[in-house]
Amino acid sequence: MIFQTTSEDTLTKARTGILNLNGIELKTPVFMPVGTRGVVKTLSADDLEELEYSLILGNTYHLYLRPGTSVLDRFGGLKKFSTWKKALLTDSGGYQVFSLNSLFKYEQDGVRFQSHIDGSRHYFTPNSVIDIQRSIGSDIMMVLDDCAPFDSGPERLKQSLDRTHRWAEMSVQYWEKNKNSQHLFGIFQGGIDLDFRLESLNTITSLPFDGIAIGGLSVGEPRKDSIRILDG
Repeated sequence: MIFQTTSEDTLTKARTGILNLNGIELKTPVFMPVGTRGVVKTLSADDLEELEYSLILGNTYHLYLRPGTSVLDRFGGLKKFSTWKKALLTDSGGYQVFSLNSLFKYEQDGVRFQSHIDGSRHYFTPNSVIDIQRSIGSDIMMVLDDCAPFDSGPERLKQSLDRTHRWAEMSVQYWEKNKNSQHLFGIFQGGIDLDFRLESLNTITSLPFDGIAIGGLSVGEPRKDSIRILDG
């Protein structure tokens, strides 16, 4: 994965660039059509290519539950399953575990939850989430993290950071044992508390990830708080 800056704004931190991802060129900033369950609603893979999209977003939680890793493994990944030929990014599914399920339980090494589809019980760990994304065949994988509600107090945010950082370290250790052409991104948290945000950013950037994602932002908080955190 190679990123090259093509232009920079002299008054702000804004920039454009080209990300070469497994031989696919992505011009940044890039808009990703949402294919939560593996496809973009109402559009075929050919439609998306005709519209010149090069990257779509899938969701590990939903793809794990349906069609499931056994189907994805049999097809050789989501791209072959859906006939998508360009780049694919998947998030870890952690946010969906917490937002779609009233019954979930944190544990030291993961989170137990019930499917919102049929109530079946499942367990996500940092390692299993990477394995699922390997079955999906995403070009960019996200680590399992703990996204606390944006209005959480200091105690809950501290729990979120501790859990997110612990899981990030576990993810890196597991990923480095068997690297392939996929790329792993870390996620930093902290809600709308700038001190927690900076603490988490420093911790996540100290780990050997291919890239970093901003977690838990634009999830319902006031826009002024989103901008304040981004500027911070």
